[in-house]
Amino acid sequence: MSDKERPRGSSTSGEEGAAVPLLTARDLVKAHGRTQALRGAGVELGAGEILAVTGASGSGKSTLLHCLSGIVRPDSGSVTYGGDGGERLDRLPEKRLSELRRTEFGVVFQFGQLIPELTAVDNVALPLLLAGTRRQEAQAAAGEWLERFGVRGQEALRPGELSGGQAQRVALARALVTGPKVVFADEPTGALDSLASEQVMTSLVHTARESGTAVLLITHDAQVAAYADREVRMADGAVAPLGVAV
Repeated sequence: MSDKERPRGSSTSGEEGAAVPLLTARDLVKAHGRTQALRGAGVELGAGEILAVTGASGSGKSTLLHCLSGIVRPDSGSVTYGGDGGERLDRLPEKRLSELRRTEFGVVFQFGQLIPELTAVDNVALPLLLAGTRRQEAQAAAGEWLERFGVRGQEALRPGELSGGQAQRVALARALVTGPKVVFADEPTGALDSLASEQVMTSLVHTARESGTAVLLITHDAQVAAYADREVRMADGAVAPLGVAV
């Protein structure tokens, strides 16, 4: 990765390093049946920060993301959004969590999870439509985001007609179209080749920097993690700054 492509920001090495905490998790515990996915995990994400969470498969990375984004409630511990005096996501009713995911959170999964029956432009416009935006306005905004992610001209194509890299950039456009404060990206390049991965990460980092969006990036790929301001590592359901034993 060239110096021009490298993220620019206040890089820190400690888990508490972000100057303005936007999202804070403390002592998270979560079990899936008999499997203990999180064992007292804690992490902070700063406003506008790109944070990579790395670790082996089964270390608890995706469960951490699901708890931080309000998709899953932890068994114990706290997730606070908005700094001091912010909202406890682990205590919010589902209606409020759904509202946050429509307006202030964007989520991108490894395989995009685009709706196969919808065109690219309608997939991107969907969050705006669900928020009550008029269809013409929503599709116009979606077209602008497709252009920003380099997939202009593919508006009428359905997910099955797009390449893997194109589909993932459409998924990123959908996650960012509402102007969220946080994007949660769970292995967004895991199903892509190296060239498509670079294109997706370059697009994500550039757009996040431009809009001041914080990104929580789950990855097992060191080259993808290198795009972040800061990296923490997960092992056995716990989190530590890079280079610190868990």
